[in-house]
Amino acid sequence: MVKKVTIYSTPWCVYCKMAKKYFNDNKVAFVEHDVAQDEQARDEMIKKTGQMGVPVIEIDGQIVIGFDQQELKKLLGV
Repeated sequence: MVKKVTIYSTPWCVYCKMAKKYFNDNKVAFVEHDVAQDEQARDEMIKKTGQMGVPVIEIDGQIVIGFDQQELKKLLGV
């Protein structure tokens, strides 16, 4: 089943880069929002999570804060 995956990130975030590499390596399609440039996406991320740190990853409505590979694996079924 295809999952809807969104990552809120910044260009300089090492964990964001690790998460995106993980998605690419596992052929997981995702939408990326650069919260350093996109104020609307930043506000959306904060409203959903109360978090200002990145990465914030949303998979089918489930929020993962940070690059938690085990949780991503569980939610993605990979």
